[in-house]
Amino acid sequence: MSEHTAATKPAHAAPAPGPVATADAFAAIDRLWSPHVLARVNDHEVRLAKVEGDHIWHVHDDTDEFFLVLDGRLDIGLREHGRERTVSLKRGSAFCVPRGVEHRPSSPEGASLLLVESAGTLSTGDRTGEEVPAHVDSTRGHELG
Repeated sequence: MSEHTAATKPAHAAPAPGPVATADAFAAIDRLWSPHVLARVNDHEVRLAKVEGDHIWHVHDDTDEFFLVLDGRLDIGLREHGRERTVSLKRGSAFCVPRGVEHRPSSPEGASLLLVESAGTLSTGDRTGEEVPAHVDSTRGHELG
């Protein structure tokens, strides 16, 4: 007998609808800095986002944030231990921002990203020292489609 029953499965568990063409998924995203949920994996979400320009400095207190650059280039400014540095990611590069580290993604030329973070994570973090500009969508992730 399976250890998991209908009563113990997460509420979001559903049969897989089938493969998703990421090119089609990106084509459906019409706003920059507006992550869309591609898949849910246990208590995490795999999100897609198109970005260009600067995000805001922010912190996720309780979750790491994983970035994979699928196209373009992404710079991630980091502030930790009283120092500031920038990690530059080109196509095919990945980086994980640890929980509690203040960071600011930016992409002067634009990029397509795959992100992994805890489900429900706010894209603008738990803390920020600045107002969220109109070009940045403060969201917990939009559904694709």
